[in-house]
Amino acid sequence: MTDYRRDRTPGATWFFTLNLADRDSHLLTERIDLLRTSFRYCMTRHPWSIDAIAILPDHLHALCTLPPGDANYALRWRQIKSGFSRAMPPCETLSASRRSKGERGIWQRRFWEHRIRDEEDFARHVDYIHYNPRKHGHVERVADWPWSSFHRYVKSGILPRDWAGSGNDLSHGAGEW
Repeated sequence: MTDYRRDRTPGATWFFTLNLADRDSHLLTERIDLLRTSFRYCMTRHPWSIDAIAILPDHLHALCTLPPGDANYALRWRQIKSGFSRAMPPCETLSASRRSKGERGIWQRRFWEHRIRDEEDFARHVDYIHYNPRKHGHVERVADWPWSSFHRYVKSGILPRDWAGSGNDLSHGAGEW
C-alpha cells in the first residue's frame, strides 16, 4: 500500500475534507444518524476534539484536534468511514478495483488534510466550514443548515446567529452538529 507523505505532528489541529464517491449523492445528510453513530463509536475508542464541522450531502469538512502525543488521524477517519459504510445496505456500483480489494464504493478512498498553523489559520478554516453549506447553495443563511457546528458557536456566544446570513461577510467572532 502506498504510504502518502503526510504531516504527522502529534497533538496538532487539522482541517479535513472527505468526499463520497458519488458526488451527486445526498447520503451523508439522508443517513446522518448512521454517520453520527460512526463518529460516536470511533470517539469512544480514539478520542479527539471536533472543533468545527459541517456535513453536506456529498462531503464533509471538519476541524479536529488530536490528543497530545497522538498523530493518528488516518485511523479515526478509516473507522468513521468504514463504520458508516458497514451500516449501509449494499447499493452502490463497485469498480473492479474496489471489488477485488473487498471495498465498498461509498467514499472516495483518500481524504484531504491541512495542519492548522496558528490562530488566524484556525479562524479562517472555521469560517470556511461554517460558510460551506451556503457556498454550495443549500441555504440562504448559515444558521439554516442543521448539520453544522455553527449552532454550537452561536449557543456559546462565539458567533451571532445572523453571521454571514446575507452577503459574503465572513467576519469571524473567534475557534453542534
